[in-house]
Amino acid sequence: MSDWEADNDEDPSQTNPSVVQREWVPSVSATSSPFGGERSWGTKPRATADRGGPQWENWRETERRGDSWGRAPARGGKRERFSGGRGGLTWRRGDRDAGSSAPLSFNVESSMIGAVIGRGGAKIRELEENTGARIKINRGDYEGEVKIFGSSEAQIRAKQLIDELIERNSESGPNYNRNEQVSRSTFGDGKRNGSCWVAPVQSTEPLLPIDWAAIRENRTKYAAMKWEDLPPINKEFYTEVKSVADLTLGEVATWRKENNNIIVDDLKEGDKRPIPNPVRTFEEAFQQYPGIMDNIIRVGFQRPTPIQAWPIVLQGFDLIGIAQTGTGKTLAYLLPGFIHLDSQPIPREQREGPGILVLTPTRELALQIEAECSKYSYKGITSICIYGGGDRRAQIKVVTKGVDIVIATPGRLHDLQMNGFVNLRSITYLVLDEADRMLDMGFEPQIMKIILDIRPDRQTVMTSATWPPGVRRLSKSYLKDPMMVYVGTLDLAAVNTVEQGVLIIAQEEKKAFTLEFVQNMMPEDKVLIFVGKKIVVDDLSSDFCLQGIPVQSLHGDREQCDREQALDDFKKGKVRILIATDLASRGLDVHDISHVFNYDFPRNIEEYVHRVGRTGRAGRSGVSLTLVTRNDWKVASELINILERAHQFVPEELVLMADRYEKHRLEKQRERELLEPRGGGGGGSGRRGRDQDGYGGRSSRRF
Repeated sequence: MSDWEADNDEDPSQTNPSVVQREWVPSVSATSSPFGGERSWGTKPRATADRGGPQWENWRETERRGDSWGRAPARGGKRERFSGGRGGLTWRRGDRDAGSSAPLSFNVESSMIGAVIGRGGAKIRELEENTGARIKINRGDYEGEVKIFGSSEAQIRAKQLIDELIERNSESGPNYNRNEQVSRSTFGDGKRNGSCWVAPVQSTEPLLPIDWAAIRENRTKYAAMKWEDLPPINKEFYTEVKSVADLTLGEVATWRKENNNIIVDDLKEGDKRPIPNPVRTFEEAFQQYPGIMDNIIRVGFQRPTPIQAWPIVLQGFDLIGIAQTGTGKTLAYLLPGFIHLDSQPIPREQREGPGILVLTPTRELALQIEAECSKYSYKGITSICIYGGGDRRAQIKVVTKGVDIVIATPGRLHDLQMNGFVNLRSITYLVLDEADRMLDMGFEPQIMKIILDIRPDRQTVMTSATWPPGVRRLSKSYLKDPMMVYVGTLDLAAVNTVEQGVLIIAQEEKKAFTLEFVQNMMPEDKVLIFVGKKIVVDDLSSDFCLQGIPVQSLHGDREQCDREQALDDFKKGKVRILIATDLASRGLDVHDISHVFNYDFPRNIEEYVHRVGRTGRAGRSGVSLTLVTRNDWKVASELINILERAHQFVPEELVLMADRYEKHRLEKQRERELLEPRGGGGGGSGRRGRDQDGYGGRSSRRF
């Protein structure tokens, strides 16, 4: 939105003597104007053509002192809307809306104008969309005039939103428009002439250097000042019952070994803390919270899963939970989160924002967690799911109105955070769900920026199915003295409730074999077919439909409503075949999937484990079948390790394939050593070419 809009076609110089009239003049560096012809703005006052002449009729330019340039089309012509940044040009189409009230006018400090306009005019456009009003801003040297057009209700609502916006930015310091910042830093505090700053007389005083050493020394003090006005947090809500306290060390060790070999470790440096005894029933964990017990009884769970280390979380410790997919990690952090949220010293209705934030990698997983929140409703706690592809305006409306739990993907939450729609300072309980997957998807920068606005004395829970170096780095950065609970082993392993089969097959035979497999399915079977590329998902789905086989498909290029519909149809059994990319390898909680069919081998062995984990959930058994071609030979050795660890049958052809690849790798390594010049340095060989697996030598360096 520009600084000035013309409301009539009169010559401004006739009514305002302070206006200096200018005209369009041809220029060598002319650019195409929006009204036709190639012209540029004149930079010096010149005598104008006669009133009514062709130049006056087609182009006019006026300048108010302290305001920006405006322009009008020929008299009687149709007004057009043309927006730019600061100093840009704005014309509206037609007359004001019928029935509009007189404009509401008020002044705002110049330092706050940038906050109202927003980067590229984004904020002022959003205010207009949310209120239905039209907002015009005239800049001045010390104050800016804001005019709001529209109905009385729209004007009042827009005024309220602008006041709130100014108040928020006043608390966090001045928020100048980026262009103005650049102009002032370049030209000082000179006066504005049109869309440019006129440089003042340069000061002879030397600029003082920034004392970075002092800033570093006081970093802790400044960080504490950021959070000093926040209320304290309650974290300890656990009372150990007698049956748990009376457990001996031998009984605890036996119970953990019998329950998938649970390992608990204290990662605090120095003196270690006592590790709480495990709870073996829901009553031992939540007998003091009847609302939680009512939900558990209603849902019908029999006993906790090994990863649900509630005594650790209820004592206020940060937790890292490493377990295979389908082991109940969501409930492990959700139920203690309800208790944490309801037991804070500041009542929920008096808090300035949400109390719990759950960050998760995919839309499907975010929607699934929100469904779990609704299923285990506790004392009226409300939640919202924020994700890219959803209705942004509706999400903003709910989160600004007030909500207790925010479940979000990092990208969309970072968008709302940077635009001031969500207050993260009120978060006291943070969950990083499927942390390894979020790092794989490249969300680490957004996660870092989000956590910067969350108080450091929060309680943090991190869950993951694997324990790679990236997740370890994230845990050291954002968790404080955590305890770790992992089920089975930290080494990569597939769930032991799934029978894993591997078939060596030619690439051209895969489609025919898949069709035969689907046609031989039992009526009660439900199969999830994983492929590597989105185009293959569509191709395979089309072939099945032509054969009269009802299927649904799921991949990132589908509209969000179609993705939700596909997943809903599969969960409810309307279709019993879902063809998907790795988008569905994590977070897809469909308990009755009987088969996982890997049409294409995944890009890495970790994704294979996650795919297999989509079946055999909640105590059920499942079957996975993986098609392996000659192009997959570089992962044969890793796949053999997974199969052997889960006590599965290893085909002899797969062993031979791994041996051939190892021999191939060693030959390539010897060739490189012979071609390298003596003394090292890595000279060019000219023979690098592409390996037989088509990866230009990269695959041989993976080992």
